[in-house]
Amino acid sequence: MEPPSEQEFEAFLRQVEPGLRRAHFAALGIERGREATAEALAWAWEHWPRIERMRNPAGYLFRVGQSRTRQRKEPPVFVRQEWREPWIEPALGEALAQLSEQQRLAVVLIHGFDWTMRDVAELTGTKVPTIQTHLERGLSRLRTSLEVDEHA
Repeated sequence: MEPPSEQEFEAFLRQVEPGLRRAHFAALGIERGREATAEALAWAWEHWPRIERMRNPAGYLFRVGQSRTRQRKEPPVFVRQEWREPWIEPALGEALAQLSEQQRLAVVLIHGFDWTMRDVAELTGTKVPTIQTHLERGLSRLRTSLEVDEHA
């Protein structure tokens, strides 16, 4: 198997890495998300001929990163202990960690990074109505957890 040229792979990285990293962070937390992205991109380098023929390489690499860093029932970490932004709700990290992975992914990518439901559906290999359901349920759980009255 011949590795990709550096220029070819760098162009691929510029296109895919930012979204892949955000998706992994949203789904898996900061530490595991970082590791999952690195694992997925290393796998892409090693299997370039297969990746460059794919219709949705980012979606495939998203799942590669998840599976290569699968852990035993450890909750995702969303709060950086050494850094606190005053404009972020202090309980948000813990509330996000309580969502299912699919709900968290939909909420963070759509509301945190301005992705469309179609973008998230393509990445995860699901349908847009499924993403909408995860988003609605995730937002509802966040509102309940953070005691937000949506009618206020």
